Amino acid sequence: MHQPVIAAVNGPAIGGGFCLAVAADIRFASPSARFRAAGINNGLTASELGISYLLPRAIGSSRAFDIMLSGRDVDADEAARIGLVSETVPASDLLGTCFTLAERIVGFSRVGVEATKRLLWSSFEAGSLAAHMDHEGHAQLYVRLTTENFEEAVRARKEQRAPVYGD
Repeated sequence: MHQPVIAAVNGPAIGGGFCLAVAADIRFASPSARFRAAGINNGLTASELGISYLLPRAIGSSRAFDIMLSGRDVDADEAARIGLVSETVPASDLLGTCFTLAERIVGFSRVGVEATKRLLWSSFEAGSLAAHMDHEGHAQLYVRLTTENFEEAVRARKEQRAPVYGD
């Protein structure tokens, strides 16, 4: 997307929500925000929707490995400390903070903003995001089709027990 994307995270961003937040160019969070790569907790991979490409570029590979492999929550304070979000702001100021930044960016040259964004993203590329997301999708599909892990995760959650994966 050539326009800058600003995310306002005001609560749980888990699984796909985490992926969408990480895909934004700039992220702000309220104190109630928390982030989790949930697939690993469901017997699948933590990789979906480009997160294994985007997250290491946002916060570094060691932190990305920690978050994606542990399936743990990252609260708003930690997210700000590690650079996952630009800032944690009170929930009442969250949208205002985003709008203020958006208004500032809109005041600049459209082509200058678009070129800046394109150059920032191209500096991250070792390969294309589209190709990377294809690999993620294939890995997720492989695990989903060759195991009963997801079904076991759902059963275990309903039965309030730890899942037992048979793969």
